[in-house]
Amino acid sequence: MKTIGLIGGMSWESSAVYYRLLNEAVKAERGNLHSAKCLLFSVDFAEIAHLQHQGEWAELGREMVRAAQRLEAAGADMIVLCTNTMHKVAEKIETQVPLPFIHIADATAHSIKAAGLTRVGLLATRFTMEEEFYTGRLRDKHGLDVLIPSAEEREAVHEIIYTELCQGVIREESKGRYLEIIRRLIEQGAEGIILGCTEIGLLIGQQDCAVPVFDTTRIHAEAAVRYALGDDAE
Repeated sequence: MKTIGLIGGMSWESSAVYYRLLNEAVKAERGNLHSAKCLLFSVDFAEIAHLQHQGEWAELGREMVRAAQRLEAAGADMIVLCTNTMHKVAEKIETQVPLPFIHIADATAHSIKAAGLTRVGLLATRFTMEEEFYTGRLRDKHGLDVLIPSAEEREAVHEIIYTELCQGVIREESKGRYLEIIRRLIEQGAEGIILGCTEIGLLIGQQDCAVPVFDTTRIHAEAAVRYALGDDAE
């Protein structure tokens, strides 16, 4: 079994879910007392979020590379960046750290295509919904048509992520707001919904939606385990 190197803390609420999912997936595959071999480098998310909202992506890229290098030095065999938004700087890690990198958007796209879908709605941070590093990759590399909410709805989704979900706050009214936004995406033709922030699964699940839901946290963790156990992560 390979050792999974996790860059976490963005937020720790979802990083804790990653840890559980990794171990559940290994146990499901190997049984008995088996669990995941993993290393976690966890950042102070207040510092990261500040840099995000200041547009300091070059510095964020350097921070993520340093985190990956520390995992490499500690013995990780692969890198898993436990956040969708910070995949904006994923290329920095891929080009500067010589370890396999399990890209969350690629793993998600493979799951969507395996379900036979081509048009999906995306809920995520404003960065992930509005910038090409994510939607462009899904479109150009994987041929998916990605729908995003209106500007007002994107702001609401973003604010709930940072002010509530990343702080472990779960509110029924916020869940209702998300479900309204999802319904509108379905009305626009979305065949499935990407939960494109690793905290959204804390609020929304498959039981809440009439179309398939793609929880990127679970998809990413399971892809990492497949690679760690010797299978192709894709």
